[in-house]
Amino acid sequence: MRKLIILLAIAFTFTANAQEKGNWFVGTGDVANISWTDWAISPSLGYAFTDDLVVGFNVSQVVDEDVKFDVQAKYFFIEDYFAYAAVQDFDTDLLKVGVGKMFTLRKNVYMDPKVVYDVNAKTTNLMLGFGLKF
Repeated sequence: MRKLIILLAIAFTFTANAQEKGNWFVGTGDVANISWTDWAISPSLGYAFTDDLVVGFNVSQVVDEDVKFDVQAKYFFIEDYFAYAAVQDFDTDLLKVGVGKMFTLRKNVYMDPKVVYDVNAKTTNLMLGFGLKF
């Protein structure tokens, strides 16, 4: 946890670039919510339909569990801060909402920490994703 806090503090020193219509985002769904004993595959893909809206999906598979398919959207406002919404397996009862900030670390490499509230489980979690923007 200490390393995560240090990483976030370093990332806040970088200036992020605005999203642009037509950008593709390829990365990880969430690296903060996986224990070291669970192996998971969680790729994500998104597309910027406008300068402010990125829509995408995330597929996750944890050992001994079913494949989960999440549809997600990020609406950007005030620089690179965004509102986040996601539903799992197209079930609106499994809605997650949150806020975050996208940081451009180097050229097209990004990091997007976010605080997410799970409406069904009534829990709040810190999520962290990394990826490429092109």
